[in-house]
Amino acid sequence: MRIIFMGTPDFAVPSLDILVKNGYDVVAVITATDKMGGRGNKKLLESAVKKYAVANDIPVLQPKNLKNEAFLEELRSYKADLQVVVAFRMLPVVVWDMPPIGTFNLHASLLPKYRGAAPINWAVIKGEKETGATTFFLQHEIDTGNILFQGKLPIGEHETAGEVHDKLMLMGADLVLKTVKAIEADNYSPAMQDESKVSHAPKLFDETCEIDFDQPTATVYNFIRGLSPYPSAWTKLHGKKLKINQSRPEITGHEIDPGFFVSDNKKYLKIATRDGFLDVHELQLAGKKRMKTTDFLNGYDMEKSSFEE
Repeated sequence: MRIIFMGTPDFAVPSLDILVKNGYDVVAVITATDKMGGRGNKKLLESAVKKYAVANDIPVLQPKNLKNEAFLEELRSYKADLQVVVAFRMLPVVVWDMPPIGTFNLHASLLPKYRGAAPINWAVIKGEKETGATTFFLQHEIDTGNILFQGKLPIGEHETAGEVHDKLMLMGADLVLKTVKAIEADNYSPAMQDESKVSHAPKLFDETCEIDFDQPTATVYNFIRGLSPYPSAWTKLHGKKLKINQSRPEITGHEIDPGFFVSDNKKYLKIATRDGFLDVHELQLAGKKRMKTTDFLNGYDMEKSSFEE
């Protein structure tokens, strides 16, 4: 069985690797175009999937336009039986409908929950105790195709989106291998998604990540860990953007307005919420490196003020 693999970030690499190591004929990889980045945007950055493919002598395609006829002709020339998609962009019908078996996608949620671009972040933000991954055949509407297989993963009380990401990355690779083996053996029964259970995980933007402290402590805490380590929840301290990467919730009565902080200027920094505090453990002030709260307080003159000023 000839396979085309499509993906870009680190999350996709274990899925590609497990297919290669299990002897599957991955005839080509499709990934994002190289971009300028690094300090001063002067370094050409290649995707994690491209680096893996090059290191393993797999042909790499990097189309800017997935409907470009030259690209489509090249894609057809590989005569793939199946296409596997992990963390890639939306595909036009002419691409996903090309192979005779079809194209399946690995999505980092228990579909139909958390359809969209940021399923891991939103599952943690919403305080879910469980998430997982799903393989499904692509069809016209995003993340709506018939489900092939699913795997479940518990979310720890204090786990961040980054920690969940790393676990799902490995679990997802196993699910991709399971799916390809089942397809190869013609031993699978696609199931329609239950539209009554749909929820969404829209793309995150900078403004999406601003913290509203006038909410229950648990809600604020889940928001912060759901955006850690990237793109990071933020607020403002004395007019500068302050990212909060690690914290712990403290539910307790107080008379401090939400958004104000309490600190001994040495060891702790706590921000008031509606019913308690967020004890900040790790943060990053604009223009500075990420650091522990104790290190931050050692070099910053604090006074009682609202983070939202």
